[in-house]
Formats: sequence, structure tokens, C-alpha cells
Amino acid sequence: MGSGTGNFLKVVLKNIDVLAGPVVSLAYPLLPFWPYAKLIATCWLVIPYFSGAAYVYEHFVRPLFVNPRTVNIWYVPRKKDVFSKPDDILTAAEKYIQENGPDAFENIINRVDRESKSRGSNYAIF
Repeated sequence: MGSGTGNFLKVVLKNIDVLAGPVVSLAYPLLPFWPYAKLIATCWLVIPYFSGAAYVYEHFVRPLFVNPRTVNIWYVPRKKDVFSKPDDILTAAEKYIQENGPDAFENIINRVDRESKSRGSNYAIF
């Protein structure tokens, strides 16, 4: 099997979520041919000339066991919420201190403290 076919399969498998709908809608009327498709896939996996099983193992199964951090199929990115993560606020404060110095940061804290006292609010900003 050439590297072009392998690259094509990688692209297809990485974009399976986008391709699944059209493939199912186009393949559903072709289900009388499904046994032949299974036969072809099984032959590709089993016949040593194609070495499909070795390809699947090397590119999909082995990376899961060799380096499990690089392949995470269950990763779901979270929405970033500044108010629920105090680490983000601390990181922003540290960045501000590095850029402007600790005196500028203290001036901001004092100014906010004076404004909150003048308004008579009961909360403090940390």
C-alpha cells in the first residue's frame, strides 16, 4: 500500500465526524453491497500482501499504549470562564506586575479599595 493511500486514510479518519452524515446517506441505498465491502476490508486486513492489520496496529493501536498523552480520543475542550478559575486571574495579575511593576499593581488595588469604600459596598476584590 502506498503512502498516498495511507495519507488519504488518515485524513478520512481525522474528519470522520464531518464525513459520517454524507457517507451514511449515500451508502444506505447501497447496503446490498455491504457484504462485499466487508469482504474487501477483511481481505485488506488479513492478506499479508496488503499488511492492513500491521498498518492499523502501527498507526492507531500502538500509539495508544506507547504514548497515551499524545492520543486522547475523549478530549473535550472546556469553555474558558475567567470568573470560575482563580488561576486565570492570578496569572493575569502576575503578567501585569511583570509588565508594569508591583507599584502600579498596588496603586490599582488602592484605587479600587478607595472606590469601594466610597460606594459603601460590602465586597472586596482580591
